[in-house]
Amino acid sequence: MPKYLARVTYTPEGLQGLIEEGGVARRDAITAAIESVGGTVENLLYAFGEDDLYIIFNAPDRASAAAVGLHVSAAGAVAWSTTVLLTPEEIDEAVKKSVNYRPPGA
Repeated sequence: MPKYLARVTYTPEGLQGLIEEGGVARRDAITAAIESVGGTVENLLYAFGEDDLYIIFNAPDRASAAAVGLHVSAAGAVAWSTTVLLTPEEIDEAVKKSVNYRPPGA
């Protein structure tokens, strides 16, 4: 199943909800959202810095991963950004592919 990294930044309203509900309750809500599209959460960690939360999750396809981010972001409590993750094996497969590319000015 494809892997994704979600970087989440709370809005002021989202932070207020986090303070009221706690981190475990929010983890459970996010996990339920990902599971509702057939995915699983590998890891969910809060962080200091530009992003407040990092989630590594699996989803059956890109549309399912996008659906979670769209619905969570639409609620207005967070900004959600999804990055597709690749395994070392997938990188090995990618570097073996022939690509016909001409750089600018060549």
